[in-house]
Amino acid sequence: MTQSNLDRRGIVAGLALGAALFAAGAQAQELTGTLKKVKETNALTIGYRDSSVPFSYLDGDQKPVGYAMDICLKIAEAVKKELKLPGMEVKLNPVTSATRIPLIANGTIDLECGSTTNNADRQKQASFTNTHFLTATRYVSKKDAKLHTIDDLKGKTVVSTSGTTNIKQINEANTAKSMGLTILPAKDHAEAFLMVETGRAVAFVMDDVLLASLMAGSKTPDAYEISTEALSKPEPYGIMLRKDDAPFKAVADAATKALYESPEGKALYTKWFEKPIPPRNINLKLPMSDAMVKQFKSPSDSADPAAY
Repeated sequence: MTQSNLDRRGIVAGLALGAALFAAGAQAQELTGTLKKVKETNALTIGYRDSSVPFSYLDGDQKPVGYAMDICLKIAEAVKKELKLPGMEVKLNPVTSATRIPLIANGTIDLECGSTTNNADRQKQASFTNTHFLTATRYVSKKDAKLHTIDDLKGKTVVSTSGTTNIKQINEANTAKSMGLTILPAKDHAEAFLMVETGRAVAFVMDDVLLASLMAGSKTPDAYEISTEALSKPEPYGIMLRKDDAPFKAVADAATKALYESPEGKALYTKWFEKPIPPRNINLKLPMSDAMVKQFKSPSDSADPAAY
């Protein structure tokens, strides 16, 4: 081979190497938002709640556990794979209902894992990945009262917690259906449930998942039942992330979609809602609603209750 051919081959090889290095550099520069932050720090931070049973709460060892926590760890695994960071650290940071949105917005946490409602107002401040739970306003009553439908409540005394959307909904239903209800306001959820326990009211109107938790923690859980009929449209809960961060949301959406559509998604739901959970081994006995079954078959991040 002549010297000129060798020179030409050297130039071509050099150009190829330069192009490869440029492409790698460009790819690295393309990372934005949360993915860039995680790549640079080799860490992703999960915000958790300390008492949002069974979504995100502290177990007997003061370790954050729960249904939403398990989902967030799946998202973390997907981020680790996407960024090729086998040693990526998952940090945990406590949040409250008051701090969760500010801490997402200022970058302190990257995912908020709890029971946060995805609605139009919050969409202005944050984004949400695919819905992981649908709650609705229902009522708990004693099984022997046989109050199976909302019409069965006609003329009876019910209770709901003061200042909630739930008490507003039962008042609206009372007026619209001319039910003749006596509606008692309770100062908190515990007082409202106690009214049903002691017979001062036949039913307590509230979010079904909260009713399930109160029922499971009562002295005689099997004495109560939650209505199948709802007084509201489904309310979606979602894992919250920063607004206007499409690349990170795409990773979270893909990870949650794959989870919910797989048998593992149903198994995860069963683990937290239909089996004893730590630390007290209470069982919420809350099987998937028809809306939840539909949501897991075709995952959506919609904030519109009508979408479910």
